[in-house]
Amino acid sequence: MPVPKTVGRIERKFVKEQLYTTLRTWIVDGTLKPDEKVRDVDLAARFGVSRMPVREAFQRLEEDGLVQTAPNRWTRVSPLNLDDAMRIYPIVSTLEAFALRSAGPRASEIDLTKLTDANQQLARTLKTRNAAKATEADRDFHFALVRPAGNPELTAILDQLRVKLRRIEIAYFDRCALADRSVEEHLAIIRALQKGDIDAAVGAVATNWHNGLTRLLGAQTAPAKEQQG
Repeated sequence: MPVPKTVGRIERKFVKEQLYTTLRTWIVDGTLKPDEKVRDVDLAARFGVSRMPVREAFQRLEEDGLVQTAPNRWTRVSPLNLDDAMRIYPIVSTLEAFALRSAGPRASEIDLTKLTDANQQLARTLKTRNAAKATEADRDFHFALVRPAGNPELTAILDQLRVKLRRIEIAYFDRCALADRSVEEHLAIIRALQKGDIDAAVGAVATNWHNGLTRLLGAQTAPAKEQQG
């Protein structure tokens, strides 16, 4: 199991949350590979904790759909499944449209500077082929869209869904031509918001998610290659 050698001990009062967050990050960014078996005893020794908080982290990750377990036999990282993307992309698109419309008067609070900065960061990281940073910038862009809705439950749902999508997007990064297309689609959203045209912004968001799914599904059978924009 390729657990980073630099992992240190976790502070006792934060042990459960830090274990969960660290393992989730490793699964999403590919440090722990799809179908890879993970052992609570190994992780407990690596982090300097008992096996109980590791098992509790496994339980939360299983609820997230990121690990699978066979009781008293094994725990493994869930395999990648593009069927997840086919289900989740339309849901996220719909929820973001709802967030934009439900923001009402607060729509003016959408920070266009944050949107622009996140999109520029996306463009830069795509050029350096840094999948984790690129998907992080994309996440930041979409978070800035939904924040003015002031709906923490909606934000929590979207955050959970985006974790699954980031894992898939990172894994297929080298085979998916996302660069200029995704950046340009974000610019269309920004331009609509600059004009105060929520309908156009909602339409541009739907286009971005629809095209993103199309590109991802097209990458399923494409060989790994240089990213094109």
